Amino acid sequence: MTDDTPPQPLQFGWEEWISLPDLGVPAIKAKVDTGARTSALHAFDIETFGPASRPKVRFTVHPIPGRDDLVIPCSAPILDRREVASSNGERELRYVIQSTLAVNGDAWPIEITLTNRATMTSRMLLGRQALKDHISIVATDRFLQPELSYEVYHTSRMRMVQPRRALRIAVLSREDNYSTRRIVEEGEKRGHSVEVIDTTRCYMAINALAPEVHYDGKRLPRYDAVIPRIGASITAYGAAVIRQFETIGTFCVNPSAGITASRDKLYAHQLMARARVGMPNTAFAASPKDTGNLIGLVGTAPLIVKLLESTQGKGVVLAETRKAAESVIDAFRGLKANFLVQDFVKEAAGEDIRCLVIGGRVVASMKRTGADGDFRSNLHRGGSAKSVRITKQERETAIRAARVFDLNLAGVDLLRAETGPKVLEVNSSPGFEGIEGATGKNIAGALYDMIEARARPAPVRRRKTVG
Repeated sequence: MTDDTPPQPLQFGWEEWISLPDLGVPAIKAKVDTGARTSALHAFDIETFGPASRPKVRFTVHPIPGRDDLVIPCSAPILDRREVASSNGERELRYVIQSTLAVNGDAWPIEITLTNRATMTSRMLLGRQALKDHISIVATDRFLQPELSYEVYHTSRMRMVQPRRALRIAVLSREDNYSTRRIVEEGEKRGHSVEVIDTTRCYMAINALAPEVHYDGKRLPRYDAVIPRIGASITAYGAAVIRQFETIGTFCVNPSAGITASRDKLYAHQLMARARVGMPNTAFAASPKDTGNLIGLVGTAPLIVKLLESTQGKGVVLAETRKAAESVIDAFRGLKANFLVQDFVKEAAGEDIRCLVIGGRVVASMKRTGADGDFRSNLHRGGSAKSVRITKQERETAIRAARVFDLNLAGVDLLRAETGPKVLEVNSSPGFEGIEGATGKNIAGALYDMIEARARPAPVRRRKTVG
């Protein structure tokens, strides 16, 4: 026997507790208004982003009246832009989005317009379109459905209920290379808006109250995250641009201080030595009178003489005898170039290991072997690479080295020495092509996993200023 009894209608009073799970709003009071067609949500900082063919809007919600210090960041695809007349007769052009409305275990999609309802008692209004056919309105009552509580915003569960939202991300890069293209491709595949910005074309308005970054005559918008891909030749200016984004409060994958420190090879070695990170014996001197003592501090030949400004293996010389080392040092000094001298780790046999560290963990590692007759293993110099399994000690060393510079994305190059792993360099803008090709791993995807976790905050509680 089947039960043909129609389902009992939901009863709504003139005010009800609802939740908007798609937007990460677990509890909000809504006023029911059958005179309005579309629902309206109290939204601040409304800003569009994304391609014109698939535009999105992001905004912030203050779900609790009188608590503007509690902020929920949201984003959604734009469904429409519609002129809406308010109760006082004023007309406003509003963005329309679609979101799920949930009440007492039931859920359905509704249209929502975004507007500033700061002067309204209710943070949300439910219009006719949101009220399903089986909802009946009891205009004399309120809270006929189970009551929720604002206490949910003060629990540890809040971060877990936050949905994945579309992010607006800037990539600071001057090159259209594999790594930049992969970052854009992976981000767009995940629904984010990714913009590549030439670092040298950025300029800054430096002031205490409203710091800004401008680009091609316009103020850059508010980004959820910045991914720096700063070339060695523009380290100083690139770091200044990143510092400006840091001042604004944007999450930068790698901080300006970490990029600057990792690029200064002498300072980088001093920081790693202080943190007791293993590395080859290293020495530095400014006076030509100290050449003999300098070589003696490192050890016996063969030795590595390395320019402090070297990249991709350029400016790195293997001196196989003491006399050759003295000649190279004299030549570098004649050019007034800064350099350091390092012990040559013979047992590494022209091989090193690149560990890709993202968010404090090694996500991939490859062994690089130099071309025939070349002690340098850089892939840019004809070296080859293959995936390699690293030891626990090597993993911990790579993570510690990246942590020294507070880098969320780092390529840590180390040698396998008899006395344990020795870090050669920490790269703050590692390339993706070689390691993705060698390991088959989605490095760009791992980067976005970290960014989404860091740039998708639980409700922000802004400090209240004391007058």
